[in-house]
Amino acid sequence: MRRVSVGKRIELTDRDIELFKLLNRYRYLHSNFLYAFLGGTSETRFKERLGHLYHDGRYINRPPQQWQFANSRHMPLIYELDEKGEQVLRQQGLIQSDSPLLAKGRTGACRQFAHELMICDCIASIELGVREDPALRFISWQEIIAKAPESARNLHNPFELRVAISHAFSNSKGAQQADIKTVPDGLFGLEYSANGQKTYRFFFLEADRNQMPVARSNLRQSSYLRKILAYRAIAAQNIYKSHLGIPNFLVLNVITNERHLNSIMALLDEVTAKKGSQMFLFKSISTLGDFQVAPTPTPHILTAPWQRVGFDEFSINKT
Repeated sequence: MRRVSVGKRIELTDRDIELFKLLNRYRYLHSNFLYAFLGGTSETRFKERLGHLYHDGRYINRPPQQWQFANSRHMPLIYELDEKGEQVLRQQGLIQSDSPLLAKGRTGACRQFAHELMICDCIASIELGVREDPALRFISWQEIIAKAPESARNLHNPFELRVAISHAFSNSKGAQQADIKTVPDGLFGLEYSANGQKTYRFFFLEADRNQMPVARSNLRQSSYLRKILAYRAIAAQNIYKSHLGIPNFLVLNVITNERHLNSIMALLDEVTAKKGSQMFLFKSISTLGDFQVAPTPTPHILTAPWQRVGFDEFSINKT
């Protein structure tokens, strides 16, 4: 739970550098996720190396928030990149010293620990699934932002999307309007290769631990209604193109509670006047928000079909 140096001299290896790059891409990762990415002949020896990099090297950190859970001692340890690890990446030219993306919560807004960990688990599981399919290539948020318009790259938070929304509530006269800032929980893309051709699809991720209200009576407060309205406006106003420079997007919604998922899908059906939507994809995975059992990489989040409202299920690993 705290650093105890034994005076071991740490000489960095290529795999250590790949580890630092992973923890610069993902805010937090469990040790078993890191091992799934980096491999090795022994997971036990790999975990020992993580301990050396934490205790003696001080390149990586064990965020103290993980100790708040009752069974934390029986779970795979959670790691994050420490300042010394970031310095190594800067020195090797792998990140820019003045990059605003090094701020905590680098994949979007500053989320609560459990929420941010769920986001990382989701996208890391998708990336691990992609590595098993030679026809797919994972496109990280870093690659997307690097190719985004300069106006977005120079922002303190390049993930922040400003959008105007409106909605007619049943208890008010006329439509309420609001100018809001939307920050997706995650962003990534997939490159598909088939018959010598490459196609691309991009995704915003929304991860919900059964905590966000489905709807409120106004647009000032956060709710899934406001989120749905924002993404529909982002699509209608082509903000995804002008701000991020991506040609398309889908919204992946990972919900930990099946009943909450059904309520959100019913809301989307109402918002679209029973016409449905191909933009929003839904999946319920209770284990991603559960701190009672040891989490494992979940690559089927990529391969198993996603639910849609008013349309057939959709597989994001297929073109």
